[in-house]
Amino acid sequence: MAATCQTGMMIGAAGHAAASPPPSQRRGAGGMFKLPGGRGRMGRRISVRAASGSASSGENGVSQVTLESISAEAPPGARKEAVKKRSAENIRDEARRHGIGAPPNTFSAKYVPFSSRSSSSEEYYSLDEVIYRSKTGDLLDVQHDMEALAKHDAKYWKNLFDSRVGKTSWPYGSGVWSKKEWVLPEIDNDDIVSLFEGNSNLFWAERLGKEMLDMNDLWVKHCGISHTGSFKDLGMTVLVSQVNRLRKMKKPVVGVGCASTGDTSAALSAYCAAAGIPAIVFLPANRISIAQLVQPIANGALVLSLDTDFDGCMRLIREVTAELPIYLANSLNSLRLEGQKTAAIEILQQFDWEVPDWVIVPGGNLGNIYAFFKGFQMCKELGLVDRIPRLVCAQAANANPLYRFYKSGWEDYKAIKANPTFASAIQIGDPVSIDRAVYAMQQSNGIVEEASEEELMDAAAQADLTGMFTCPHTGVALSALTKLRRSGVIGATDRTVVVSTAHGLKFTQSKIAYHSKEIPDLACQFANPPLQVPNDFGAVMDVLRKELSLSGAPG
Repeated sequence: MAATCQTGMMIGAAGHAAASPPPSQRRGAGGMFKLPGGRGRMGRRISVRAASGSASSGENGVSQVTLESISAEAPPGARKEAVKKRSAENIRDEARRHGIGAPPNTFSAKYVPFSSRSSSSEEYYSLDEVIYRSKTGDLLDVQHDMEALAKHDAKYWKNLFDSRVGKTSWPYGSGVWSKKEWVLPEIDNDDIVSLFEGNSNLFWAERLGKEMLDMNDLWVKHCGISHTGSFKDLGMTVLVSQVNRLRKMKKPVVGVGCASTGDTSAALSAYCAAAGIPAIVFLPANRISIAQLVQPIANGALVLSLDTDFDGCMRLIREVTAELPIYLANSLNSLRLEGQKTAAIEILQQFDWEVPDWVIVPGGNLGNIYAFFKGFQMCKELGLVDRIPRLVCAQAANANPLYRFYKSGWEDYKAIKANPTFASAIQIGDPVSIDRAVYAMQQSNGIVEEASEEELMDAAAQADLTGMFTCPHTGVALSALTKLRRSGVIGATDRTVVVSTAHGLKFTQSKIAYHSKEIPDLACQFANPPLQVPNDFGAVMDVLRKELSLSGAPG
C-alpha cells in the first residue's frame, strides 16, 4: 500500500518516491486518501505521519499508515483504544513497531585510508571496528557506497530530506539523522543516541551586511543554537550512537574519552550522559571558559584538568586510548565528521537546494572545514546540486598553521606552538586534520584567512551591535569576511554564509572584558560600557540628552 506525503509524492512500500496520482485515485484501507488532516470516505480522520515524509516510517523510510485520531463518528471503544495505544508508546517504540517487516537496508559505509578515499583501496575496515588510523598511520575516512545511493535520483533525496524537517518521528526529527542514509546507514534506530540536534537557524544578517559590509545577501548559519551550544553536537550524536551499538555488540568499550578546548567535552559529556556511557575528558587547565568547564562537570563526566595546552592533552588521550578500552572521540575519529557534514547539506536545503557562493568556517583542529566540503561534495556527486561553494577557512593569527601553509603555496607546513587567543576552541597549533583541510581547500578553490585578537574581538562586537551575540570564533570568521570583502574577493552581491560554531553565551567573560575595556593592547573600539549616573532626575536627563542627541528637548 502507498501513502501520500505532503510533498505531493507517493511513498511506496520501499520508501521510494513517485509521482502522486490525482486525488480520485488515492485510496487506502476503507476509502479515499486525502492529505494529512483530511477525511477519508468512511468519515475517519486520517493523518499520514512519517519520518520519511508525512507517512509513518520505519527503517529506511518504509511507509505505513496509522490513524492518528478517530473521529466522533467512530465507535467510542475505537477512540479509547487508539488513545490508549498512543499514550502507551514512546517514539522509540513507535519507530520499532513501524520497522517490523521492513525490507533490508541497501546502503553501507566503511572506513578507508584518507589518502586512498578516491580510489578502490584494498585496505578498508568495518565501522564496527575500533580503529582510528590505517596500517601506515594515515587518517581514516568514512566512504559510502555511492553506487547504491545513486540508484535514487536527486529528486528522491530532496523530497526525502525535506519531508523529515520539523518531524518528531524517531530518529528523523534530528537534523543529522534526517539524513541517516548518508551518515550511518547500517545502524539500528534503537542504537541511536540523539537529542534532536541540527536543524539550526540560517538567518539573513541584513543590517550587518548592508550597513557594515555593503552586502545584500549575507547569511549566518548558527550552529551554536544546539543542545550544548556548539556545532560539536552534530558529530557527537553519530560517534556516541556508534559506541552505543558497539557496547550492545559486547565490544570492549568501557567509556569514551576526548581532549578538548571546551566544546567537544561538553558535547561528549551530554551525549554519553543521555546514553548512560562513562565520559572521560582531558582539559587544559585555565584555558577554557567557566561556562565550557561546567558543562562536562554537570553531565557527570570524569574531568581531568591538565597543566598543558590542547596539543598536550591530545597526545595524552591518544596514549591512554591505546592502552585502555576507552573509545577516542576527537576528530581524529572520522565518525564525527559524518554528523558535521550534515550542516552543509542543511544549508543547501534551507536555500531550497541553491548553492551559495561562499561559506566561511572557523578552523582549529580542521575537521569541520573538511566536513563541510564533504557534505557539499556528496550533494554534487549525487546530483542534488551542480557545483559546490568556495570555502574559506578562518584561523586566529595566534594559532594559524593552515594559514601559514596556504601562504607558502602549500609547500612548507610546520606545526606551531599556539599562543593564547580569545577564540580558545581553535587554539590549536598541531591540527589532526591538516591533510583533510588542505584537500578541502584545494578541491573547493578555497582561501585561508587569519584574524588578530583585536580584529576578531572587534568583528564579534560589531556583529553584536546588529542584534547577534557571537562567540569569538565567529568573530574570526567575520573578520575574514571583512578582509575579503574590502579586497574585493567577495563581491557585494555574492551569497555568503558565515558559520557560527558556538553560542556567545559560552564566552561571556571575554565580552565583559571587551566592554569594560580591560583587555591590554586592545582599543576595544566598539565597547559599550554602562554609564554610572547619580540617582537624580536631572542627571539622568542630562545623560539622555547627550547620548540621544536631544539637546533641544525641553528640560
